Amino acid sequence: MANDDDRFRIRPGKVRDRGAARPPRVVRQRAKTFIGEVHQAIRRAGGNPNRLAGTGKGSGRFNARGRGAQIAAGLKGRNGWSRDGSGVRTRSRRVAVKARVVKLNPQRGAARGRQFVSGKAVDAHLRYLERDGVTRDGEKGQVYSAERDVADGPAFLDRGRGDRHQFRFIVSAEEGVELSDLRSTTRDLMTQMEADLGTKLEWIAVDHHNTGHPHTHVLMRGVTDDGKMLNIAGDYIAHGVRERASEIVTLELGRQTEQEVSRQLEREVHAERFTRLDRMLIGSQERDEFSDLRPDKDMLETARQNRALLIDRARKLERMGLATEHTPGVWTISPRAEPMLRELGARGDIIKTMHQALEREGLAEQRAYAGYTVHRAVPTERIVGRVVAKGLGGDELGERMGITIDGVDGRVHHLEVPATSVEAIGRGSIVAIEPPPSVPRTADRNILAAADTNGVYSPAAHREQARARLGGEDADAYVRSHVRRLEALRRAGIVERVHAEHWTIPADLPQRGLAYDRQRFGSGPRIDELSHLPLDRQVRHEGATWLDRAMLGSGRETMPHTGFGGDVRKAWDVRKQTLADMGYVRDLGGGQFRAPTDLIEKLESAEINRSGKKFAAERGLDWQPTGSGDHVSGKLVGQAQLTSGRFAMIDNGLGFQLVPWNDTLAKRLGQQVDGIPMPGGGIDWTLGRSRGLGL
Repeated sequence: MANDDDRFRIRPGKVRDRGAARPPRVVRQRAKTFIGEVHQAIRRAGGNPNRLAGTGKGSGRFNARGRGAQIAAGLKGRNGWSRDGSGVRTRSRRVAVKARVVKLNPQRGAARGRQFVSGKAVDAHLRYLERDGVTRDGEKGQVYSAERDVADGPAFLDRGRGDRHQFRFIVSAEEGVELSDLRSTTRDLMTQMEADLGTKLEWIAVDHHNTGHPHTHVLMRGVTDDGKMLNIAGDYIAHGVRERASEIVTLELGRQTEQEVSRQLEREVHAERFTRLDRMLIGSQERDEFSDLRPDKDMLETARQNRALLIDRARKLERMGLATEHTPGVWTISPRAEPMLRELGARGDIIKTMHQALEREGLAEQRAYAGYTVHRAVPTERIVGRVVAKGLGGDELGERMGITIDGVDGRVHHLEVPATSVEAIGRGSIVAIEPPPSVPRTADRNILAAADTNGVYSPAAHREQARARLGGEDADAYVRSHVRRLEALRRAGIVERVHAEHWTIPADLPQRGLAYDRQRFGSGPRIDELSHLPLDRQVRHEGATWLDRAMLGSGRETMPHTGFGGDVRKAWDVRKQTLADMGYVRDLGGGQFRAPTDLIEKLESAEINRSGKKFAAERGLDWQPTGSGDHVSGKLVGQAQLTSGRFAMIDNGLGFQLVPWNDTLAKRLGQQVDGIPMPGGGIDWTLGRSRGLGL
């Protein structure tokens, strides 16, 4: 018997030309396969052969991989048109489906990038879906599930905290208003998806009827029924869900005839958005280089049936500068047409939302369309006004909110911001939209100008300079505002306080101050809530309100007489009489009133004392008003939002104090804090450790 050393197997290599007659410097090309030649031709034409069906690596969307891939292959590109027994052409019902895969947690050991959505943002998204005014009766939206008509949305989110991702869908049938029960339709769709994906799905949904097309928001966990990660093929998400929804809606409403479809298309001829007619025109141009609408042209049956509508739409695009007719019936559609029409459509939806919000407030007749301002980028100027509407921005699947503001400048503004930045802001609140700083602060320039040649700033010297121009009380307030700015810059290490009357100022203070402001500001606009009280409640409130500060300051001269600015002026006339009735100002008759120079301080003190006594009584403590020069010491137990501003709640064991809030206190709840009131009106905090047990 032969041993293993006698066994061997020949492995032939590539056939090579070893002839010596080859000319020098001539590189012989390797023989090409037919598929290789096809790939090379595709590349020469500007295509990518790796994106052919069945070739190349799958994309991150799992287009041809994941659950539902085989189902999607059979549904993708399916023709909705067919003929019945009598030869009449009908079409299945159209359903629009928007989808998004929300990344919640990275893979084990991977870093958490900016693409991951926080749990706080997910919670805010659900709260918005449940907001008031989304049902047929204008009531709060109700979460439901497969088994329950009243489901626990927060509990659903808690079960999915550790999931890798979450799926979000918006399902909107073209004739959704005719559906008898959106819940039953949604449940039928999710049951069909479970059959297609081969797993039980955990989901919740909310029906919205606040738009022209009733639609359903569906949130679905990214796990299978056995707890494994659920990966759905991208083609199923993009095509399969829509086709399954179309089947279910068609089963209830029946198929549409050509006449019904044509009537729907007629409404799209003059629409300033991207329509199905535009898609037909562009598709025809991609096939034949031109969009040829001549009667003798061989075209798809749908295009032939709607040739007159396509011609009317092409003429509409021509008037918009988005199409050109070369010869009668032969058109070229501009490559700018689709993006521009989609932008116009999005803008139109926003303007419609703005108008509906103003109509709900009874202001639609008073606000001209010319004053509608849609900010698609970060605003470059400060916007102050009243919030009249909040809603999910963009496609309603992300974490951005659209906010509509009735501005004091007489315009109505709309912009999109991160949802977390406006979560605590309600309708009726007065807000300021601050753009990122672009120039140094005036206060920094004033401080540098008031400093001596050695770079030393003295509040007393600055006060003397300002007194001749502003008067005693105004000069004190003016200098206090500059000292508060210096306190902030001191904490950033830009200036140094030797003592209360000696500040060391760098020569480039304005530039360094601007860099500091930009760093703290971050990207995008910042939203500051100036007052949580609506304007009508500020009129009769006993405390310092935004209305008081705006009209007693320079705002009285700059406040316009139109729009919300006009409303503010009318409210101020009533407010003056209210303050006179409370005894804070003197009524001189004839609409004239005299207010003391310290009116704001008196109103603030009245509200602080009233609220402080209430909070102290609730805790069984004595109320201890805090005046200038009083030491502040105790446990930080919370914060109070008053009309006069935010205040820190200090419990020293025997007494209770309310002092101005500082953002540096946000992470010090439950800890011992000590502070010394500063001449500028702020408090220099000494932040210590908690007095509780710990290691």
